[in-house]
Amino acid sequence: MTISGILKGRTWVWPNDVNTDIIIPFRFKARTNDPVEMAKYTMYGFDPEFYKKVKPGDLFVAGKNFGGGSSREQAPVAIKYSNVAAVIAESFARIFYRNCFAIGLPALEVPGITKKVKQFDEIEVDLTAWSVKTPDGSVNPALKVPEFLRGLMREGGLVEYYKHHHSFPWETLETKPTRR
Repeated sequence: MTISGILKGRTWVWPNDVNTDIIIPFRFKARTNDPVEMAKYTMYGFDPEFYKKVKPGDLFVAGKNFGGGSSREQAPVAIKYSNVAAVIAESFARIFYRNCFAIGLPALEVPGITKKVKQFDEIEVDLTAWSVKTPDGSVNPALKVPEFLRGLMREGGLVEYYKHHHSFPWETLETKPTRR
């Protein structure tokens, strides 16, 4: 599954420190490995009916430290399968951020973004330029990420990348002997 270079959608704005137990409480994480079933519990800690309200292509905008807590992949998986197209946050918990790339959920770190967007605003995410265009027309660059990781995410994550390329770039790197 390849993700388009431009994503346009309405925003769901979340506060600072949204942890993985708010995104999908543990009692639901442990119940199933079916991503479609997990999606029914996305953002359950804020709104148990969120899954009925979200529309395909919606975008998350969050404050600092989005995705703190558990290192399990269920939180970004639940978001992805709830039809949220991308997550933009002022900052992410590191393991959550890494898991987003691994499963192909676009995650852009844009400091100050919550001051420029309100609930249900329409915004545009450019996955090639790695930026977010806000309702005032300003283009806000996300923190730099290596092109390989952006490409990995656009191709749908590690599994989809491997299906398409049958290897990873680091598999062909030559290793130099170290001197002692």
